[in-house]
Amino acid sequence: MISATLSQQIVLASIPSPDRGVWQLGPIPLRAYALLIIVGIVLAIWWGERRWVARGGERGTITDIAVFAVPFGLIGGRLYHVLTDADKYFGPEGDPAGILRIWDGGLGIWGAIALGGVGAWIACRRRGIPLPAVADAIAPGIVVAQAIGRLGNYFNQELYGAPTDLPWGLEIYVRVNDAGQVDNLNGVAISAQDQIAGSPFHPTFLYELLWNLAVAALVVWADRRFRLGHGRAFALYVAGYTLGRAWIEMMRTDEATEIFGTRINVWVAILVFIGAVIYLVLARRRGPREDIAALLAAGGTASSAAGSSELGAGEPEPDSPESDSPEREPSETESSEPGPSKSGPSEPRRSDTTEN
Repeated sequence: MISATLSQQIVLASIPSPDRGVWQLGPIPLRAYALLIIVGIVLAIWWGERRWVARGGERGTITDIAVFAVPFGLIGGRLYHVLTDADKYFGPEGDPAGILRIWDGGLGIWGAIALGGVGAWIACRRRGIPLPAVADAIAPGIVVAQAIGRLGNYFNQELYGAPTDLPWGLEIYVRVNDAGQVDNLNGVAISAQDQIAGSPFHPTFLYELLWNLAVAALVVWADRRFRLGHGRAFALYVAGYTLGRAWIEMMRTDEATEIFGTRINVWVAILVFIGAVIYLVLARRRGPREDIAALLAAGGTASSAAGSSELGAGEPEPDSPESDSPEREPSETESSEPGPSKSGPSEPRRSDTTEN
């Protein structure tokens, strides 16, 4: 009898949802989803900065790049969501104004990474550093930021799967607003007993959260073990994430655009996974991990050489007679940040700032 009672308690166990996802601080709404997105971005920048400096880069580089990448990423994520769920905004009962209400949820990671990468590429070109090296530094931080963002889905009571009687089933409550209308995003659950039909459900947001943390651990381990470079750590993150996203996406029951009866995000995950694996294999031919300190020094040397070339294009200055002596080798620029250092002269090299 005791065993049967314990079994019943285990079966009936479940994960309760928060009673709300928005708190009012006077006239200001504090939205859990938005706050967690911000926390994820800050953590990704902080961790990426530490990894960049450890590889020989200059402190502040990742923060500067984020000034371009984050706005681009937010716009890209929203655009992907709007394009793949166009009926919600442009259909017969759609609300075009909802496109701007990003705090209500709706960010596609595919668009965020794609357009965020464009912003990062622009910033990298301005600083004369290769984008793949930056991508390797920020890879684990990005996937952990995604995991934190999934907690926002928990507060919004979204991205769950089919009904389940597993111990970790997710309870979904009926929320109502001040007008007494059902409002899942902005409302408040009156009673934990007032659950929607079929509750509890598979917490697919939690499955993806845990999977993302595992991918981050894998990237960190592989990066230390094999000294991944030339974008391979980032490719490993993409391959790992999409592998999990494909099967987790198929568990979800929320409305989504489908192609040939399969959710569009599953198709995208498969295609991106294949591309990431191909890149991961081909990038091995590019040799060992980049020496960031050497790249930065070479970039500064090349800039100085270009400036001297422009000055010498016209007539020589009266006070500066031409010399027959060989050109002096430039000295290695010392980095003020921690990282590998080198001594002795080196031949100036052009910084390869255009990456595929």
